[in-house]
Amino acid sequence: MADSNQPAESRHPDLEDRTNVAESHGAVLKDMSAANREKRLREDGTEPVSLWIILGSAFVLLVAGGVLGAGGGLFNYHELRVDGYVREAAPGGGDSVPLTAPAMTAFSKNGAKIYSKCIGCHQSSGMGDGANYPPLGGSEWVEGDTEAIAMIILNGLQGEITVKGKTWNSTMAPMGPMSPTELASVMTYVRNSFGNTSGDVITIEMAANAIKISKERAGGAPLGPQMTAAELKDKHARMLPGEAMDPNTVVDLETFEPVEGTASSE
Repeated sequence: MADSNQPAESRHPDLEDRTNVAESHGAVLKDMSAANREKRLREDGTEPVSLWIILGSAFVLLVAGGVLGAGGGLFNYHELRVDGYVREAAPGGGDSVPLTAPAMTAFSKNGAKIYSKCIGCHQSSGMGDGANYPPLGGSEWVEGDTEAIAMIILNGLQGEITVKGKTWNSTMAPMGPMSPTELASVMTYVRNSFGNTSGDVITIEMAANAIKISKERAGGAPLGPQMTAAELKDKHARMLPGEAMDPNTVVDLETFEPVEGTASSE
């Protein structure tokens, strides 16, 4: 039994006069509550997966594996099959009909795609940049002799050339080699765009003749040296040989050849 005659410090050695027992006890309880909450959250986040979920997933995987392994053989489609069945053609179908359009429309649309390579110099308006590259709109070279403009497109151009009364002195890179369809298309496009109104279609036959002339000039090579204005005037100031085509002639949009007895699909 404790001696009541001992000093207070001896009877309560763990306390000091400055200690507030109630506050200390409350702080301890608060810390313990927080620790218990954290422990409970950790336990909730790591609970084991339910056995039913595991069994259900295993069943689904088992069935899926069986279907894949049997190549669909787990299901019976035989009763849905009809021997000798041939699917009928769709109403209004039948044999496929080629897409067609008037020659002027077909060649010009295709030529516009090819001309996109020329926009950097001659601009989308076809009027050039005003300083280094001449306009195509209203150009006597574009609307004039078809052999000359074909030689320029295929082989490029260098040196001075006069366009619409102004002298230009720059270099044009060759567009060739090109197929007859590509050359015919871009020539038809520039001769009937940017205010130009030649009204004619450069046919594949004409373009093929232009490519032949260009190769002969180059000694059989795909491309020759760049053209000059002097050579164009001396040797190529004429129209390309070939039978003319009515701009309204219906052509196949794949071959660009005339389609007899077929109405335009455009």
